[in-house]
Amino acid sequence: MARSFVLWLHGLGDSGPANEPIKTLFTSPEFRNTVWSFPSAPSNPVTCNYGAVMPSWFDIHEIPVTADSPKDENGVLKAVQNVHAMIDKELAVGTNPNNIFVCGFSQGGALTLASVLLYPRTLGGGCGL
Repeated sequence: MARSFVLWLHGLGDSGPANEPIKTLFTSPEFRNTVWSFPSAPSNPVTCNYGAVMPSWFDIHEIPVTADSPKDENGVLKAVQNVHAMIDKELAVGTNPNNIFVCGFSQGGALTLASVLLYPRTLGGGCGL
């Protein structure tokens, strides 16, 4: 069975290690050769939380986020570049792009969608929760 790779992106204020128990839910034989990665976002001031410093993939100006909300486009694109670098590392070890999946929760889910849609190659899939 070919190796597969799941990159899991956490939500605002969370961490990669805190999300690692998720992989214990995937016990079927199809996941036997799956490598999981749970990176943590860097700590940054977050505008919607009154500038509090916390793990954040990019700044969020207000909650709820609407179509008219200010956007941190540069921050999102920088985060997308970081995710693309993680995907590129996995491709470099020989993982088939069809076996690479990016998943995320909340802010990590938004980053997942942007990263998968902007990646120059077709991946196995993306799931934003």
